[in-house]
Order: sequence, then structure tokens, then C-alpha cells
Amino acid sequence: MSKHELTEPYSHYYMDLHIHIGKDMEGKYVKITASDQLTVENILAEASQRKGLGIVGVIDCLSPAVLAELELGLSKGDFTELSGGGLSYRGETTLILGAELEIVDEKSQGPIHVLCYLPTLADMKEFSDWCGKAIKNLSLSTQRIYVEAQTLQKRVKEAGGWFIPAHIFTPFKSVYGKGVNTFMEEVFDLSLVDAVELGLSSDTSMADLLPELASFPFITSSDAHSIPKIGREHQIIQAKAPTFLEIEKALKEKSDRKVIANCGLYPQLGKYYQSVCGVCYKSLKNEICPYHPNNRVIRGVYDRIIQLAEAQKGQLNACKMKGQRPPYRPHVPLEFIPGIGPKTIDKLITHFHSEMVIIHEAPLEDLAHYLNEKQLENLTSIRQQTVKITSGGGGIYGKITF
Repeated sequence: MSKHELTEPYSHYYMDLHIHIGKDMEGKYVKITASDQLTVENILAEASQRKGLGIVGVIDCLSPAVLAELELGLSKGDFTELSGGGLSYRGETTLILGAELEIVDEKSQGPIHVLCYLPTLADMKEFSDWCGKAIKNLSLSTQRIYVEAQTLQKRVKEAGGWFIPAHIFTPFKSVYGKGVNTFMEEVFDLSLVDAVELGLSSDTSMADLLPELASFPFITSSDAHSIPKIGREHQIIQAKAPTFLEIEKALKEKSDRKVIANCGLYPQLGKYYQSVCGVCYKSLKNEICPYHPNNRVIRGVYDRIIQLAEAQKGQLNACKMKGQRPPYRPHVPLEFIPGIGPKTIDKLITHFHSEMVIIHEAPLEDLAHYLNEKQLENLTSIRQQTVKITSGGGGIYGKITF
């Protein structure tokens, strides 16, 4: 990131707002489907020492055990509460307190995952107590909350928080996946939505096909369920400090704060980009499998967006985002690149200090000193966006070829 891209006295920060905790400090599960290596300590060490993330959103902070761990960290001096919201980890990375919840109410067609972020630890403790009256097991992540969607929205906004629908196009448990027929406003009060999270199988150009989304900032986050996945999608923001209030200003483009870029996977690499047969997982056209015509189809994000765009056309007067949207920078995390294994990644991080620097900033001529010819060729193809991709679908990631 060159200095001339910034407006003084601002700085740029790499930010990933959707990271799960696998186990708490007592070794008990918080997110059952996440790696047990995803502890608070390991997440922040990885983010600050290897990934180069200045801001991370940990979205399992509703759990009383996680809250207790964060309070302990404050008492030990590992964390400092920032006046603008968020917890500073040893002065290196800001932790933003978040919670992922599952909604099913009378207006929704199916379960919807949402992200709720609050400024302070005290705010999150109060929110946890409130949610505990409507959740069966508050200790585990992404539990169903038995309140109306708009009631939850109002509670988050009363606490000065952000309400963000999660991975909005994923076929399962998302607002456009199965949560609504056509419009997000079927379930949510749109005036209380702060942004939407795109998910791994879509990008800005795809989401911009929907008029309903024209006025919302887009978030690109990893939804990491393992340590290596942290930062695989992220955004770069321009702000005065890595705090809750400064991030909010960046999302709303206030006072020269802004999102410089959304950085995410090529959508075709996502697990749900294309529609596939639910039996043989072959790619489908017209959502009918020639081999299993009577069996279920796992509809891909691309096909769902095209369907929604057609249904929304002419039915909304879209409010355009102020100015232009930030650019979407498709990228490939180092672990995805053929020929670049863990030892090579460790070597690169030793010399360049973080994966963000390697992906975005380090000149290719400098990287050439630490990569063989084939590795450098692959990384160059990714930087120049000349890779070929076999699309993913049905829960299976796409593949890169050179």
C-alpha cells in the first residue's frame, strides 16, 4: 500500500471481521465445526504476527466463557479498552466484539445468519444477558435466537452496534439463500442494516446486480473455521485509528475515512459458486441433472443472484452509494497457491513480516529472492489475474490451474 493512496493524517488497516473461536480457555467447544486451534490467543497471535491484520472481528463473544477470557486478558494487561471501541491486543491488533446468531421468525422462509457487533466489553456482556433469555445454549456459537428479526435489530442499534446479514448468498442459512423469496426487506428493517457480508462465492460486481443492495457497504470477511483461513477475505480501510467508531466512519465514508478495497477470493473458488447435483455434484445448467433428474439441486450463488436480479428489476428505486464503490481485488491466499507450501510460507513471512505484505505490497522482484521459478510464475499469474479456475459448488472449493 503506497503512501500516496492515503489522505494524511490517516493510516490504512487490513481488517477481517468474521473469525470463529473453536475452544475457550478451559478447552470447551465454542464453535463445534471450527478447529480447536482457534483460541482467542491463537487468533490474535496469528493476526498480528503472521497475517498482518490490524483489525479482527471475533464473532463468538456472546459466550460467557469467551467474555470471561477477555476480562481476564484485560486484568493481565494483554488487552486495553480503546476509547473509540474495541480491545487493543498488546498494541498490535484491535479485537472487535461480535456475535453470529441464527434467526427464524414468522416472516422468514428459512434460517438466516446475522452478525452483531458492539463497541465495548460492557455492551457485549449486556447483550449476552439479553440474548440468553432467548437462546437455549449461550455457550455455543451461532445459536438460534427466538426473537423477531427486527426486535434483534433494534436491540443492537440501541446499544450503538452494527447489524450485518452474514454471507448473504450462501445456499444455506443466509438471507438470500433461503431466508427470503426476493427482498431482504421481507424480514429486516433496512434502515437498521449497516452493511452486508458478501461471502466467499460472490464479489462486488455480482452483488451490485441487485438494486436492493445499492445503498449498503459490502463486507468481505474470511468466516475462518481454522487458523490458516484467517484473512483469506478482508478489506483495507482508511481511518485515523483502528477503533469501532473509526471503522463505522470508514464504512459510511465519513470525514475522509473509507474502505480502500474489498479483497476476496475469486468467486469461482468459493464452495457454492455454481449449481450442482446433490447426488453426483456435477455442474448443472437449467438446474436439472441429466443423470439424476429427480434428485435435489444445490443451487449456486451465481444462479441465485441472476434469479434475484431479474425478480428485483424495475421493482425498486435503488439509492446509489455515495461516490463509487471501493474496488474489489480478487486474490488467492498463499495456502491456495500450488507449489507454495507451509515451509515456503514461513520463509516468506520471516522476510516480509506478514501475509498481507506478501499478497499486496512486496514487489515481485523482491519475492523472487525467496521463490523458485515456478512458485514466482504462479504468484505472478495471481497478481496479474491470469489464473484459470475450475468453479466450486455444493460445498467443494474451486481449483486454480496455471
